[in-house]
Amino acid sequence: MVFSSLLFLFFFLPVTLLLYFCSPMKIKNLVLLVVSLIFYAWGEPIYIFLMVFSACIDYFHGLYIAKFRQHYKRKAKYILISSIVINIGLLSFFKYADFLIHNINQLFGTSMDPLQLPLPIGISFYTFQTMSYTIDVYRGRVQPQKNPIALAMYVCLFPQLIAGPIVRYEAIMNQLHNRTINLHQFSTGVKIFIIGLAKKVLLANNIGLLWNNIQSQELSEVTVLASWLGILAFAFQIYFDFSGYSDMAIGLGKMFGFDFPKNFDYPYMSKNISEFWRRWHMTLGGWFRDYVYIPLGGSRRGKIRLYMNTLIVWALTGFWHGASWNFMLWGIYFGIIITIEKGGFLIVLNKLHPFFQRLYFVFFILISWVLFLFEDVSDGFQYYLIMFGVSDNPIWNGQFIYDLYTNILLFIILFIGVTPFVRTIHQKIIKKCGGIVQISSELIIYFLLLFLSTAFLVDASFNPFLYFRF
Repeated sequence: MVFSSLLFLFFFLPVTLLLYFCSPMKIKNLVLLVVSLIFYAWGEPIYIFLMVFSACIDYFHGLYIAKFRQHYKRKAKYILISSIVINIGLLSFFKYADFLIHNINQLFGTSMDPLQLPLPIGISFYTFQTMSYTIDVYRGRVQPQKNPIALAMYVCLFPQLIAGPIVRYEAIMNQLHNRTINLHQFSTGVKIFIIGLAKKVLLANNIGLLWNNIQSQELSEVTVLASWLGILAFAFQIYFDFSGYSDMAIGLGKMFGFDFPKNFDYPYMSKNISEFWRRWHMTLGGWFRDYVYIPLGGSRRGKIRLYMNTLIVWALTGFWHGASWNFMLWGIYFGIIITIEKGGFLIVLNKLHPFFQRLYFVFFILISWVLFLFEDVSDGFQYYLIMFGVSDNPIWNGQFIYDLYTNILLFIILFIGVTPFVRTIHQKIIKKCGGIVQISSELIIYFLLLFLSTAFLVDASFNPFLYFRF
């Protein structure tokens, strides 16, 4: 499904753009809504009704919250609570019901059958978007959207629907009815889209093959060095996969006249875990900060409350990623480290040489991805034992040498790709050359990236999108 949806997006896009630009402004939102529903239906036609239901529910909730907000504050609050309960209820039912049933069976010895419902694609993303809308209406930050087509289009907008970024209503409310597209904006969108596609298809997929090969081995056969090589490969895969999709979404948004928020800012250049989460999945971090952390009191009620709020937010962040204990532990892991950093360790860390700061960061971020990867916590623990040599596994073997040798060039490209090096060189070329040299060189580079990405996309059988399941 993931592979076919990406191909569908790639070949569906020209038709969508043509239809969109040929339509008068007053029906452009309707056109985008229809094509977004068609795109979603390509993968999961049944769950279209769930997504439209969410949009309708929050459309009416927003109107009534605004109606009662000034003079009947308590009634508006009850309506907001209704919106939150419905949204969280739908998300919990489809995403966490089987997890709850499984744990009840384990704890009480019952034998309830799991529901085994397929997870609606993108439900975690569009649920957070609709919740941000009603909450911001209640806070008076935005006016309610009176056009149901416009609000439904915001919820269902296909570029960012499946895997983010999480676009708050406040960020694009003015663009829903008043947006213009010029050649510069459109061409910028095309460039960002191609870069995202290349990240996903050329980098994430290829390094993902290495991790897939290592992961498919029996844990008793994985060597110590191969375990580190594998987790490094996954760290690159998930970054280029997710940031690649975010770039594609942002690029597509620009083509249609929208400015979606930035979602990544070279996170692997961080020097500590707190900085990493200011650079990684920035829209999710901002959502939890503004709608959970600050309402809980943030850092305003003393250090004990600060630490407690941090742990609560990170436990929820982990659970948002998946209905499994490993994700909960993954979130708590980050909550503990960030709490320690806030508690004074950052002061110590900032006195160290940047090399040691980055060494600290790389070590703890690689450790975190093991928790993220293994839904079976016991398998993750065994993988840790291999990584730290506390097992009978050999340090290295011929397979490790082969994997390292055949992927060394790819690793070099990946290391360069997570830094601002390419962007810096590009800016210097623009500043020095400009004019026809810049335009012609960019045309060649972007055409080559598009050609290679298309060739890999059509030919490849390995094309996972890691964040589709969230």
